[in-house]
Amino acid sequence: MKRNNYQQSGFLTRFNLRRDWFLILIWLLILGGLMASVAFKFNDLYGTPTSIASIVSTLKMPAMVSLFGAFVAKPPYTTADVFASEMVVFMALFMAVMNIFFAVRNTRGEESNGMLELIRSHAVGKQSPLLAATLELFLINLFVGLVYFGGLQVSGMHGTSIEGNLLIGLGLATSGFMFGSTALLMAQISDNPRGATMLSYLFLGVTYLIRMVTDVENADLTWWSPFGWVEKMSIYHENNWLPVIFSLVLTIVLLFLTFYASRHRDVDAGLIATRGGRKRATVLLSGPFSLVLRLDRLSLIVWIISLAILGISYGSIFGTVGDLLKTNPLMGSLLGQSALNAAGRMIALKFAALLMIVFAVLATVPSVQTLLRINGDERKGWLEQLHAKAVSRAKIFSSYAAVAFIIGTLSLLAAVSGIWLANTTVMDDPLSFARLCRGFLGYLPALYVILGISVLIIGWFPRLQTIIWALPVYGLISLYFGNLMNIPDWAQKITPYGWINDVPVKSVDWPQFTLMMVLAVILFIVGFIGYRHRDLIEN
Repeated sequence: MKRNNYQQSGFLTRFNLRRDWFLILIWLLILGGLMASVAFKFNDLYGTPTSIASIVSTLKMPAMVSLFGAFVAKPPYTTADVFASEMVVFMALFMAVMNIFFAVRNTRGEESNGMLELIRSHAVGKQSPLLAATLELFLINLFVGLVYFGGLQVSGMHGTSIEGNLLIGLGLATSGFMFGSTALLMAQISDNPRGATMLSYLFLGVTYLIRMVTDVENADLTWWSPFGWVEKMSIYHENNWLPVIFSLVLTIVLLFLTFYASRHRDVDAGLIATRGGRKRATVLLSGPFSLVLRLDRLSLIVWIISLAILGISYGSIFGTVGDLLKTNPLMGSLLGQSALNAAGRMIALKFAALLMIVFAVLATVPSVQTLLRINGDERKGWLEQLHAKAVSRAKIFSSYAAVAFIIGTLSLLAAVSGIWLANTTVMDDPLSFARLCRGFLGYLPALYVILGISVLIIGWFPRLQTIIWALPVYGLISLYFGNLMNIPDWAQKITPYGWINDVPVKSVDWPQFTLMMVLAVILFIVGFIGYRHRDLIEN
């Protein structure tokens, strides 16, 4: 009997939801809880005309526009206008990350570990697993969008409306599903999960950079960036549904290409095949360290280049940020030229300090991904050949850790170098490389402590290693929105990033630097002891 290409798709969708229910619940709690908690707090933060006027003027600054998007609300402004301006771009970024995670994991990830071949050996259609992954992705985004809508409805925030709340929920859901569909297509193009993930983040990064640059230079051009469409919804005013339609149309096109590509390729193959390696290993592949470094070379190159470009993009607006006060004639007559230059330089330094938080968190991502591969490669059986040789566990474990530390260090340095390179061309009195390196050296021990905690969990509690991501995510949220939401200092210091002083505005706190470096070494040693004494992980 001939099989239908989509036979048992419903069953596979239900199976995927039952299998992933805990991960879905975690994402729902994190994203929905963040949206609702911020909405509940905004009436206290920006509930008066004075506080709203103050934050609106801040949000219109080029530095804030590059981070949160253009402020498009029309007066009289409400608390909800401020909320939409601050949260939509930020939450769209998290939605894209969530969708890329599930899309690659449930398609190329299952294909790579042999699960797809097992599933297709039963009475299921050829396209059923892909359709099931697509339907699961659609339902996840729908659930999250409804949670957003419900949270905003009960928040009691001034200036909200039912249509505006629904537009935020569905707008973010469609934007996330669009990037999830992109990841599904990349899973057909690449023949391995790492490549599919890198291509998906490359698309996200390019669209985000286009959004950032066009918002600062000419907000009308932001329509050319799919990531920028969420800004154009004019929530709580015009409630423009056109960006949602655009996202849906692009999603349909992406899904059509995805299913077409899936029908025209073999299992375990991609439209772009991995280039074959040498018949004989070179001297550079003489040990596990060089092997891990070679396997992660694409990730290393892409992250370094991406963060360098991001640094250059932000550094290119430093001239506008630093010259902000000069456009105010009253401030010029009151302070004088020299005082204006000093004030403009301080604004640029403050902006750089905020960016260092973002760069430190971003540099953590590839490092943690490399560390998590220790248990992942073990579970897939890829390390059995290494363990069969005269290679100690210490050498294998240290190799992964060393590559992770190298990727994180170089990525953070690339971002700082990008800022320095760009600001030298746009500022009359540019920030020196030595001054910006305060940010690099300041956040480096925080990055290492995060990696140390990751090593500890990987070594002693490998089944709980997913919770590692809570540290950088919470660190970004608490510090990124710290001043805007009046988050207390103790809450910001839950993650290592919160212990870093205001670099590069201030000098590096060297006693704290030393203490955190020692802590990172201790965490690494304790984690290694756990790895050395536990059994190998197998399926």
